[in-house]
Amino acid sequence: MKSLTVRLPEPLVADIEAESRGRKISKSDVVRERLERAPRQRRRTASLTAIADLIGSVDGLPSDLTARKKEYLHTTGYGQKRPR
Repeated sequence: MKSLTVRLPEPLVADIEAESRGRKISKSDVVRERLERAPRQRRRTASLTAIADLIGSVDGLPSDLTARKKEYLHTTGYGQKRPR
């Protein structure tokens, strides 16, 4: 395993040290776990950020659309054959 030296703000170092003491593991293990977890959290946040401006942007939809989507689509005629 390779070694890497970084400079961290004091509050972050204190947080890592407290977690290390509390869990009785090394500071390196705490940092390694946080770094491995970080990409997954960033992806989810980035996805939400990408669509944040769309949330609530369509007027006139039922408030419980996620629970009753099939019923709503049926009432709008979605998926039904159209006359030719």
